[in-house]
Amino acid sequence: MYAVATVIGVSWIVFWIYWIAASIGVKTGRTRWARFAGVRVVIILIVLLLLRLRVLKGHHAVTDNPWLQGIGLAIFFLGLALAVWARIYIGRNWGMPMSEKADPELVTTGPYRTIRHPIYSGIILAIAGTTVAVSLYWLIAVVLVGAYFVYSAVMEERYMNERFPDTYPRYKQSTRMLVPFIF
Repeated sequence: MYAVATVIGVSWIVFWIYWIAASIGVKTGRTRWARFAGVRVVIILIVLLLLRLRVLKGHHAVTDNPWLQGIGLAIFFLGLALAVWARIYIGRNWGMPMSEKADPELVTTGPYRTIRHPIYSGIILAIAGTTVAVSLYWLIAVVLVGAYFVYSAVMEERYMNERFPDTYPRYKQSTRMLVPFIF
């Protein structure tokens, strides 16, 4: 019963180690919200700690249905794969949410061909997979992270419209923000 939760937990750790290592060498830039980065991390850690300590009451802390575990695990790995694929394609242009890079480039290949913010989509999908496979408590994280990423995407798109007034509107019309063909 806890094997799937352990696989997902270890995979999240490996993912974030990769993510930090991949951030070395990105273009310089500035984030309007840089001073609040620590606050955002603390809030997320508190929510995750509350989930882990099971402060929120419920009948089952861990899903024991093997079908849900398998489906959730597949969704989880699909989400991580999308986020990593997008991270590889954005390359040195990657930055914290709502950051403004020096000499930005408009990336429209790979997953960016159909989704404008595939890293956000991938992470949300991975958290949703965690929810299905491990516990409905993670639904809180899906909602919080999803709301934050939608807000970040809207702010980033305003910036991209300013930086690429000739090409970004056309790119925006041919893609979706987070979910291909839908949203």
